[in-house]
Amino acid sequence: MIHKLMSIEEVVKKYPETISVFEEYGLGCVGCQAALFENIEQGAEVHGIDVEALITDLNKVAKKST
Repeated sequence: MIHKLMSIEEVVKKYPETISVFEEYGLGCVGCQAALFENIEQGAEVHGIDVEALITDLNKVAKKST
């Protein structure tokens, strides 16, 4: 299960199919340095994104892959 305190890099490594979700939300930081140390909540806040909606969508995609 993905949660808001996980790093973006951690999520992408474990569930590469979530990259499209991050991109849909305007978080192109998947490949940038911020992804190494920012958690999902921090990234969402910086970009003005509803973190709960993002987490829900990330988990939907991740569940499909398991």
